[in-house]
Amino acid sequence: MALKPTIFKMNINLSDLNNDRYDTLNLTVAQHPSETQERMMARVMAYCLNAQEFLSFTKGLSVADDPDIWAKSLDDQLLLWIDLGEPAFERIKKASRLAKAVKVYSFNSKSAVWWKQSLTDFGKLNNVEVYQFNFEQIKALAKLVKRTMDYSVTIAGDTLYIATELGECEISCNALQVK
Repeated sequence: MALKPTIFKMNINLSDLNNDRYDTLNLTVAQHPSETQERMMARVMAYCLNAQEFLSFTKGLSVADDPDIWAKSLDDQLLLWIDLGEPAFERIKKASRLAKAVKVYSFNSKSAVWWKQSLTDFGKLNNVEVYQFNFEQIKALAKLVKRTMDYSVTIAGDTLYIATELGECEISCNALQVK
């Protein structure tokens, strides 16, 4: 019998000072059995950074050909493809042909090595942006997770400021490639 995902309910008061967006996000996030809490929270932070109409989580790890997050228009055009981790160049190249915009959020301790190896290839793609979360900060955020949570997320510059009932932390989001 297959393991079932763990479901988290997150109410996020979002203040994106960079884009003048102020919203309340009520998210139901499924953590895949093989997914760490660090990866799940990196997904949530990527969602907050890109909050817009039609943005949604996909089945992610359960469907290998889907991104972690996407935005599709009403006529099913793929507006935004978001992957987390250190995806292969061929995957992102394919995504860049399918979607109007592609974003990658790297967050692991090995991100710097992956980016050094991928920099030349990714630089050839016109609609791909790559960002890196600070892994130690993502680990600190993962320690604040409960099954049902209220968050306050403020985005200013390249930093996310997160406040929860269990504590506060900051997440740096370093732009590696912006088009």
